[in-house]
Amino acid sequence: MNLSKLFRTTLVALAALGLAKPASSLAADKPNILIILVDDLGYGDLSCYGAKDLQSPNIDSLMADGMRFDSFYANCPVCSPTRAALLSGTYPDLVGVPGVIRTHPENNWGWLSQKATLLPRTLKGAGYHTSIIGKWHLGLEEPNTPNGRGFDHFKGFLCDMIDDYYKHRRHGINYFRENRREIDPPGHATDLITEWGIDHVNSRKGKEAPFFMYLAYNAPHTPIQPPQDWLEKVKARQPGISDKRARLVALIEHMDHGIGRVIDALKKNGQYKNTLTIFSSDNGGQVSVGGTNGNHRGGKQDMYEGGLKVPTCAVWPGKIKAGSTSGFVTGFEDWMPTLLDLIGEKSSAPAGIDGISIANTLLGKKQRPRKFLYREFSGYGGQQAVWAGRWKAV
Repeated sequence: MNLSKLFRTTLVALAALGLAKPASSLAADKPNILIILVDDLGYGDLSCYGAKDLQSPNIDSLMADGMRFDSFYANCPVCSPTRAALLSGTYPDLVGVPGVIRTHPENNWGWLSQKATLLPRTLKGAGYHTSIIGKWHLGLEEPNTPNGRGFDHFKGFLCDMIDDYYKHRRHGINYFRENRREIDPPGHATDLITEWGIDHVNSRKGKEAPFFMYLAYNAPHTPIQPPQDWLEKVKARQPGISDKRARLVALIEHMDHGIGRVIDALKKNGQYKNTLTIFSSDNGGQVSVGGTNGNHRGGKQDMYEGGLKVPTCAVWPGKIKAGSTSGFVTGFEDWMPTLLDLIGEKSSAPAGIDGISIANTLLGKKQRPRKFLYREFSGYGGQQAVWAGRWKAV
């Protein structure tokens, strides 16, 4: 073989190797994605959103690192529908989740449709390793378990809530799982979710494939059970605070501390700068247990602003301007098309989804205005809300 022919043969072979690269290699330059979703956190229950009796330095710092949203809406004033919209990019009623998914059939409000293509499955196709740590709340058995719906790794609980932050049961049933295996770990649920989140980001250090981690805390959902030392700290700092309010503040501050530890782990691993982090709450705060929703009317289970407007931010160092804010009216169904757009996989979005990409908003570019935003809640006789321009109808 002459040198010219050898050279051409070598080029063809190298090109073939490039074309044959696995998905993980093709995704190596994509950012990690971390979605932190907390449970029943009111619009007024972070110090960066105006709380005077509460300190949330870690979430405040995260907010300051990127874009804070002042008009971000949950998909329903209760838990499951928002989670369905987040993962499907679709109005939750259209994928079978109009209300809360629960253990007992007579009190269950949904079954996640098998026709819905969820975000973890789409991201896996783009080369991502996918995980959920914490609360699932979209099904209690196959096929609607995290592993059955596209997550490579699951460590947390399947059900709607736990009756005790330390005993981890719901109706006497243990729904805690590591993938499909039942587990029974000791400790406060917030601490467990934090530790598992840290363990997982550490396990992805140095891996070629980027990760998508959905970190879903159950705090500050009822029962309001902060660790005693956190409660005593709040009472000592805030003389005159009611016991009800002190317990909720302590539960939120304990959660804030855990979220800070997860972010610190990302920074120590050198992962933070290449991680797109989203923080939000699944619905508004529960007023009856001391939650506040700023100056907004209502709270959890209401279609007024207090039940649906939630504190939210998106952080991507070097891409999303630190300290920026947005009043664009948006919600959880928009995250799927937005994330796919930002990682260069816009065409991978499932057909027929309701969300729109807000990538331009995040990147400081002109965003095409949406015509309307719609919400529906089957509970309490049926409620609807729609935003159009400066107006909202309930």
